[in-house]
Amino acid sequence: MIALSALVLALALLKLNVAFLTGASDIEQIILRWIHFAAGTTWIGLLYFFNLVNVPFLKALDAPTKGKVVPVLMPKALWWFRWGAVVTVLAGFRYFMILAQTDAVNAGHPALMWQWLGTWLVAWLIAFAIMFALLRPTQGFLNKGWVLAVLIGFIAAATSWLVLSLLAHPGASNRTLSISVGGGLGTVMLLNVWGIIWPNQKRIIAWTKANAEQGTPMPAEAAKLARQAFLTSRANFWLSFPMLFFMATSAHYPFLSGL
Repeated sequence: MIALSALVLALALLKLNVAFLTGASDIEQIILRWIHFAAGTTWIGLLYFFNLVNVPFLKALDAPTKGKVVPVLMPKALWWFRWGAVVTVLAGFRYFMILAQTDAVNAGHPALMWQWLGTWLVAWLIAFAIMFALLRPTQGFLNKGWVLAVLIGFIAAATSWLVLSLLAHPGASNRTLSISVGGGLGTVMLLNVWGIIWPNQKRIIAWTKANAEQGTPMPAEAAKLARQAFLTSRANFWLSFPMLFFMATSAHYPFLSGL
């Protein structure tokens, strides 16, 4: 199959006038975008798998079957999930730096890049801290999915507005402004993965394995951690839609301007 794909590509190139860009910056950008897309597909694909397939699937299993499935499936899936998130965000952040630097230089103020990046990072870290606090309780008002959806949606929208307002400058392009929102949401999602989902799931997997192999009772805390991980994963699921929209608009729908 690989050989066939290579043959098709080679035949197609024979019919085209191909001129690859040779500048170091151009090569770096296409490599970054390719890594960003490949890792992002892995990360978001698994996010959708967990929310749309795995959650209802595990609910349908009895305890003995779950004890066999979870220790085998989840460690591998979560490994690709969390590291896919890291690679996606790191490659995307470097690409964001290049765009911000280009805009700052074109505006005649190279130091603006660091001002934009610093403002962007602080704003989204504050947004994550607030969301983190909201997602921790598993009892009372904040245990309701729709309540969290409204609150987190408001925080995401307010932070997006704040970031766009603070980064607004005649030199800021649609690409920089769009990624300041899409990349910010992606960064919050990454922090959710490593701050809540993975720590909770790691303990749940260990407890499930011990229960299946040694008969060790599941701790009472397991239900609380599972609920936190579920709500956080569901929050990431919904945040992924505006995130993907703004990442797409950066190159394909120029509607933002710093003017």
